[in-house]
Amino acid sequence: MNANKRRTLAATAAALATTLAMGVLPAHAQQQAKVLKYAHFQPAKNDQPKHVAAVAFKEHVEKATNGSIKVELYPAGQLGTAQQMMEGLRLGSVELAVVHDGGIPGVYKTFNIFGLPYIFNDHAHAYAVLDGQFGKDLAEDMRKKTGIRLMGYADNGIRHFTNNKRPIKTPEDMKGLKMRVQPSPVFIELVKALGGSPTAIDWGELPAALAQGTADGQENGVTNILAASLYQSQKHVTLDGHVYSLHAYLVSDRFYNGLSPAEKKAVDEGVQIAKKIHRDMTREQDLSAKKVLSEKGMQVTELTAAEIDVFRKAAQPAVRKYLEADVSKEWTERLLKAAAGK
Repeated sequence: MNANKRRTLAATAAALATTLAMGVLPAHAQQQAKVLKYAHFQPAKNDQPKHVAAVAFKEHVEKATNGSIKVELYPAGQLGTAQQMMEGLRLGSVELAVVHDGGIPGVYKTFNIFGLPYIFNDHAHAYAVLDGQFGKDLAEDMRKKTGIRLMGYADNGIRHFTNNKRPIKTPEDMKGLKMRVQPSPVFIELVKALGGSPTAIDWGELPAALAQGTADGQENGVTNILAASLYQSQKHVTLDGHVYSLHAYLVSDRFYNGLSPAEKKAVDEGVQIAKKIHRDMTREQDLSAKKVLSEKGMQVTELTAAEIDVFRKAAQPAVRKYLEADVSKEWTERLLKAAAGK
């Protein structure tokens, strides 16, 4: 070895020793950050619970992992439909998605049970069931059957009926109304049981369908009514609260199992932070429904507990029969028992 080559090797070794002593690896030796694609379906606005929650998740996880996880946010359905997101989670091409209850049953049919109407009295009642043993057991069943880890339940708003024809105060008022429902058999059964004519229309097509008269009405929570400006074509809203609608925080189990313990902890914490923000913002909108929707020009019909019970008696038996026959008798009964505190 000639003198020049020895000097070059010595200089390289010295530089590497200095670099290691400083605790810094050369760029080619640094571990590449793990990318976490985070998809949701609300606009990237500060009044949208999903997006505010997503931003908080990103900030927490990137800071807590010192950048070993890079979170990329994809709001407003940028990565595709709910069904495409569910398939992406199962295959591992999407790491995290916040998906509504209408989009989950295509991969995990049991989730349809949350369409059972009039089972929760209020938000606290729903949280107690979802955060308790029932919610944990359902999440584990989903993980085992799909490879998708359900890490948190958040609000998609308490669902109410709207339409552009007349106030709805009794189930009889639903007769003859073409009511848009999400593409889910359980919601079709709900509207049929109340005397309406259900028509399944995807979320992205809903505003146009209402504006064009393809449907007379629909059912959604306040957050979604505002997000899609549905009040522009819907004059009447009935605050019956037939379904406590859900968003689920879903993570690819393949991705999660590839994380270090510290990274898992950061993701776990991030989901809990996001879930709280998501719940708090949506719940506030739910509780302000009459004021918020009145200000948008809608005629608001409020129902007494006795009037809601009439809707319950009309809808719940038919939907329960469908769920027990076509989805899962076991999980339908377990949900009813959990809601009853048994």
